[in-house]
Amino acid sequence: MGSILEMKGITKRFPGVIALKDVNLVVQAGEIHAICGENGAGKSTLMKVLSGVYPAGTYEGEIHFEGREQKFSSIADSEEQGIIIIHQELALVPLLSIAENIFLGNEQNKLGVIDREQTHRRTVELLKKVGLSESPETLITDLGVGKQQLVEIAKALSKKVKLLILDEPTASLNENDSAALLDLLVGFRAQGMTCILISHKLNEISRVADSVTVLRDGSTVQTMNCREAPICEDVIIRHMVGREMADRYPHREPDIGEVVFEVKDWTVFHEQHEDRKFIKGVNLNVRRGEIVGIAGLMGAGRTEFAMSVFGRSYGRNISGKVSLRGKEIDVGTVQKAVAHGIAYVTEDRKGYGLVLENEIKHNITLANLPGVSRLGVINEGREYEVANDYRRKINIRCAGVFQHVGNLSGGNQQKVVLSKWLFAGPEILILDEPTRGIDVGAKYEIYMLIAQLAKEGKCIILISSEMPELLGMSDRIYVMNEGAFVAEMQTAEASQEKIMRAIVTAGKD
Repeated sequence: MGSILEMKGITKRFPGVIALKDVNLVVQAGEIHAICGENGAGKSTLMKVLSGVYPAGTYEGEIHFEGREQKFSSIADSEEQGIIIIHQELALVPLLSIAENIFLGNEQNKLGVIDREQTHRRTVELLKKVGLSESPETLITDLGVGKQQLVEIAKALSKKVKLLILDEPTASLNENDSAALLDLLVGFRAQGMTCILISHKLNEISRVADSVTVLRDGSTVQTMNCREAPICEDVIIRHMVGREMADRYPHREPDIGEVVFEVKDWTVFHEQHEDRKFIKGVNLNVRRGEIVGIAGLMGAGRTEFAMSVFGRSYGRNISGKVSLRGKEIDVGTVQKAVAHGIAYVTEDRKGYGLVLENEIKHNITLANLPGVSRLGVINEGREYEVANDYRRKINIRCAGVFQHVGNLSGGNQQKVVLSKWLFAGPEILILDEPTRGIDVGAKYEIYMLIAQLAKEGKCIILISSEMPELLGMSDRIYVMNEGAFVAEMQTAEASQEKIMRAIVTAGKD
């Protein structure tokens, strides 16, 4: 069928940084073309160039779409040609209905008056195409993340899409929702639609992609044809990180000591539904130098448990005991939890972990301002020294510590969150999905950091939806289902099958 898109010699500069260097991309009509690379490799920047977020004139190179050179000056220009991008952070208005969101800015009207009947009818048709049976009047806030993603796709279909770009579409989805979305893309391909899929999940890429382009450090490294031969994940990883990664998890020789941290009979009621017991009598302990994993399906209560222990950040009517070296401690507020050496690295780094419009140096020192101040006044020189020290130690890739955190890639944002808590000097680190939405190279660096912290005698609690990550990093694993711990096992004796069996068996009781 020939190519639908060609990007030639794309170079994009920011102050102090060359984000893209002579990038070339060719996408064939009617294919699913995957783009992968480490965080900061330039994937999102390239798509912003393509979609007109960075208008013609702000970059070097050429864009050819359907055989004609294009100079997009805005997103509206690219959408008019049928190029639609769905970003990782969904752009829906929670308190508007599905129909209102789908046609927001593209209202169906008669003589300037919104035609509600036509809006309803077209919404039903579009929802059917993406496999949703909800009423068009349903509010977005009443939908799960998976269905919200499908609404975004329905919105794209309303604009007569020719090239659909999805940026990390399954990052926040569970396995079932992810599989349904990938099946939908395969169905679109059968109808002749072209898709660009940006993803870190190599198993998804190998399942649906016809071609894969790998970016590294702002340059095109390799384009592979998946139809000619199955793509080996290790080959993609090697191209992404520029090195072999025979072992995706660092080798550890655990030196585990006495019990340091203990939670007993921890019970939490739901924040909105006062009569609903959400965490049900949980018991947990962590030893010095130990990495303890918590496995479970989405909705099992892992995050809620972690947040409730960390200064009662979640829930109400909380009961139970938290002990540090055998002595009960008060974790009734976040300040008290931090004072006792507890740190919580949230799964939502953008919403709760960082102040995106602030500089890196402000974010790194945020949890320990006394460490950079005297008599209540911040010493900016000391703050700069601390931030620069963590920048070097943890390898935060940035133009400098004065850069705004919102401009960093996901992996580097996560390193800033970790730096913030490490500067607070914690003894117990609760890591909630610490590598979500992060590429394999950045993941390995974070795994190395976690292993080093355990070696230093810290107590690590690791919550992850990726079973290989839990099995690769943990010394011991608790299995959680419906707010309760239903199994505990040494990692040496654990497997994905055993963990899933514990969850499924508990669900039948």
